[in-house]
Amino acid sequence: MPKENNMSFLFSFAKRIHRPLLLDGAMGSLLQQKGIKPDPQLWMSSANLTKPDEVVKTHKAYIKAGADIITTNTFRTNPVSVKRSNLKIKSPEFVRKSVELAKSASEGKKLLLAGSNPPAEDCYQVERTISKKEIESNHAQHIESLMNSGCHFILNETQSHFDEILFIAKFCGKHSIPFVISLYFTDKLKLLSGENLFDIVRLVEEYDPLAIGLNCVMPKTFNKAFKQIDNNKSWGFYLNCGRSAINNEHIVCGISPMDYSHEMEKYLQKNPVFIGSCCGSSPYHTKELKKLLDEKNSN
Repeated sequence: MPKENNMSFLFSFAKRIHRPLLLDGAMGSLLQQKGIKPDPQLWMSSANLTKPDEVVKTHKAYIKAGADIITTNTFRTNPVSVKRSNLKIKSPEFVRKSVELAKSASEGKKLLLAGSNPPAEDCYQVERTISKKEIESNHAQHIESLMNSGCHFILNETQSHFDEILFIAKFCGKHSIPFVISLYFTDKLKLLSGENLFDIVRLVEEYDPLAIGLNCVMPKTFNKAFKQIDNNKSWGFYLNCGRSAINNEHIVCGISPMDYSHEMEKYLQKNPVFIGSCCGSSPYHTKELKKLLDEKNSN
């Protein structure tokens, strides 16, 4: 299951070339803007089966824009979501088909493939409806499926509950799986489960992640966390560019690519190892970030 090549080396490469690795941007909200309807349980991962050409086209657009890391469209291919849906195939097969789309888009390119592993239930759900055993089984199965399908590392994104985060970190650490934990938090710098953001950051660091990320928060909220980030640590971010509130059925771009890039420039002073954009973004945001990184790297 673990990759033989050293992902830690690849992430340290970002520091040696004096620029962050560039993560791609939104997939789900971009497909949504193209008129593809989200599935109530599977969100936009359903497009991997119903509109695979559009998913591949979107992956390729991010690659053309300059992304170093391509994220699989597997945000809701996890066992809990699949079980709640009417999907006729099981989660491992769904994951394999989904990862193949990203692999085909990046064929022949020197890119990292990040396997997206979401929270077991909805990202913004404070109270869960499933047991601890179900949560742990969900993550173990989904992470194994992603790695077995050919992902280079696991991007555990928009994680906001302590028990899930701790299990994921322990599981990946125990099985030598390269992983990133990316956290979602409130404007009070708390997880949805109530813990202080940076207490959890310090806990996760004990399990040797490639990096700790912060994602899907608005720039105003991220500013509060940025002040406490240790620039000697391996960290990264990809922020929400959407105009709508969370849980809104239709997410549209709320920050122009140029404005987003300009806003992100100040965050480079603390040496993130990866940067990108989240909900509401597009390959144009990635392209502007690539310009920013190229300009900084040439100085």
